[in-house]
Amino acid sequence: MALVVFLRGVNVGGHRTFRPSVLAESLSAFDVVNVGAAGTFVVRKPGARARFLSALRAKLPFEAEVMICDGRAIARLETDHPFGNTPPALDVTRFVSVFSGRTKARAPIPLSLPEHGEWLVRLIAADGQFVFGEYRRHMKTIGYLGRLDKLFGAAATTRNWNTIQSIIRVLEGGPTSKRFRKSSGAGDR
Repeated sequence: MALVVFLRGVNVGGHRTFRPSVLAESLSAFDVVNVGAAGTFVVRKPGARARFLSALRAKLPFEAEVMICDGRAIARLETDHPFGNTPPALDVTRFVSVFSGRTKARAPIPLSLPEHGEWLVRLIAADGQFVFGEYRRHMKTIGYLGRLDKLFGAAATTRNWNTIQSIIRVLEGGPTSKRFRKSSGAGDR
């Protein structure tokens, strides 16, 4: 079964930078496909999870928090599609936050942040280790996304819905062209 790996807080603001495509190539024995620039990988031949995780950590140029999901759980996100069929407003980006484990769902959903005035982050659904939402591009948005760890009692990393859809295409056996390996990853944290 394929795994999907999300690294937290890499290639953001010039900190903990590396080239994900080079890391993927160095893990070719596991058939790793890089998706974007934010440390997102599909591992098509992971073997034993502990062995793969050890190899990944040995190849990373720094310590990083790693979130791992079964590929089937990610593929199911598209069929469950929590955003419905209506396209988002032009100023809204849809996202999925992936937690290090099952969340303790302390936050009521739906939830808007800030709680008063115009929202910058809106959480719309939660399922296992995933929380789904939308955000508006604003200087304060990253701070609200950073509060998710505390709200849900587990470490999280956030990816744009477009990145999740790219992961699903790779899981379905789609092309592993440079388009997937070098996608912008815009909105990923």
